[in-house]
Amino acid sequence: MRYVGSLLLLMSMWVSAQDSLLCVGNHWTEQEGAARLQEFAARYATLDEWKSRADRIRRTILAGAELAPLPPKTPLNPVFRNERQHDGYSVVNVAFESRPGVFVTGSLYKPLSSEGTPWAGVLCPHGHWSKKEDYGRFRADMQKRCATLAKMGAIVFAYDMVGYGEMAQVGWQHKHPKTLKLQLWNSIRALDFLLSLDTVNPGRIGITGASGGGTQTFLLTAVDERVTVSAPIVMVSAHFFGGCVCESGMPIHRSPDFQTNNVEIAACAAPRPMLLVSDGNDWTKNCPTNEYPYIQNIYKLYDAEDQVGFYHIPDEGHDYGYSKRVPMYVFFAKHLGLNILNVLGLDAKPNESFVTIESYDDLIVFDQDNPLPEHAVRSNDQVDWDFNRR
Repeated sequence: MRYVGSLLLLMSMWVSAQDSLLCVGNHWTEQEGAARLQEFAARYATLDEWKSRADRIRRTILAGAELAPLPPKTPLNPVFRNERQHDGYSVVNVAFESRPGVFVTGSLYKPLSSEGTPWAGVLCPHGHWSKKEDYGRFRADMQKRCATLAKMGAIVFAYDMVGYGEMAQVGWQHKHPKTLKLQLWNSIRALDFLLSLDTVNPGRIGITGASGGGTQTFLLTAVDERVTVSAPIVMVSAHFFGGCVCESGMPIHRSPDFQTNNVEIAACAAPRPMLLVSDGNDWTKNCPTNEYPYIQNIYKLYDAEDQVGFYHIPDEGHDYGYSKRVPMYVFFAKHLGLNILNVLGLDAKPNESFVTIESYDDLIVFDQDNPLPEHAVRSNDQVDWDFNRR
């Protein structure tokens, strides 16, 4: 009994130590966030010094997410169902196994034209919403984003977060304390899936998402060099670390002897092209004066200032609306070699009116006629969280 008591005490101390390293939500004030950026900048002056810091940031993310070393990659075993053709693009319902029995569900949008083959590939992670029929890849704004990029000449994959969409249908919960680990791993495997398609050009890979999807955007870009262009929307902040377990529920920003924040994580994209979009009514309101100049200075170390873009909308709020999608379309057209002329209206602006908005039932992979396989993992508690166990 004394052994059991000691073990429980050690486990309690470990959990407490882990919690003390977490940076959650508004972990700093706006003033503290700005001051911390100055402290970080004083720790490097040359490109080599920044590269060393960036490497430490990547290692901190992967260690904090319990993904160091990277787990072995098991077969994806993709499932493709019910392809539909629309105006200039098609949609097919897709699932793959990120881990044995862990099915990541999503929607794959493809161009109908053969122009530009092999096509660019784009991942579209999503943020947090409350209504089952109106969140993630099922939302009209997500469908418009994916379809427009597809008509411009990209294969686009929108995938469910842990505990959302079809992953919620079978019992997954988003609030599990290790959601960040599985979510980041799912993003890595989603990129594996995209690159497994023989019509995708591995040299033209983009990712974009807003809010929690913005977090997934800069996390994947930081740890996976295969991403060539990124656009984290309304999320990069010096003082706000993300308020959800999928963003800040594990110690990816801090270790006992190291501290970083989401601005530096986003900057790990350098010198690869990256677009920041911010607004005046959320935690990105200081981007013009704090976050963007910091990241721009890192791109300057690479002589790559022209590779980072910035768009601020002071009178708007926290979303991925049309006004925020347009600069992304322009940026991705330039850096991924997409044809924006395919979607321009008579006013020379991107026109999304051609997009067919599909229902929740249209977009699901598994239903009564095509049920989830028997070996599928149906909740967080059924996961073997030691991904490196063979």
